[in-house]
Amino acid sequence: MSAHSIEHAHPLYGLMAEFETAGELVAAARRTKEAGFKKFDAYTPFPIHELDDAMDLHDNRVSLFTLIGGLIGCAGGFGLASWVEAVALPLNIGGRPFITAPMYIPITFECTVLIGGLTAAISMIIMNGLPSPYHPVFNVERFVDASRSKFFLCIESDDPKFDRHETAGFLESLGPEEIAEVAR
Repeated sequence: MSAHSIEHAHPLYGLMAEFETAGELVAAARRTKEAGFKKFDAYTPFPIHELDDAMDLHDNRVSLFTLIGGLIGCAGGFGLASWVEAVALPLNIGGRPFITAPMYIPITFECTVLIGGLTAAISMIIMNGLPSPYHPVFNVERFVDASRSKFFLCIESDDPKFDRHETAGFLESLGPEEIAEVAR
């Protein structure tokens, strides 16, 4: 473990700890959650599914929005086809009924998939706070390794439990390679 390096920068976004392995990061995230911190995040070069449980990340709003979008698309597709056939351009050919559900299955399915997919993509982008060309963690010089080979845990300064010195001591107890202050 390298020296504990905390630079003094103001205003403070948070404190970031760097770890060598994914297992160390998952253990650190679990201990951070158990210690009562609420506003912290982990940065990794690849997805680590154990982090979801360690950080208690179980937000299923995108799937709910996708379901709602799909239902709206389904109703909209069926409603549009029915309206065109029965109201806008009613053609009675051979005594067939104006609204025939089997004929509307393809457009109903396509509208369900289209609106559900667009809703999923748009809600995910909005909930992830994208586009975000700048984030304070980019101010940490070693953070460039987050996309290559290192694992980072950042506790934000607006966490109710955050205290600069106590949080730095807590992060040090997790056994990181380095701890750095994250300037805004």
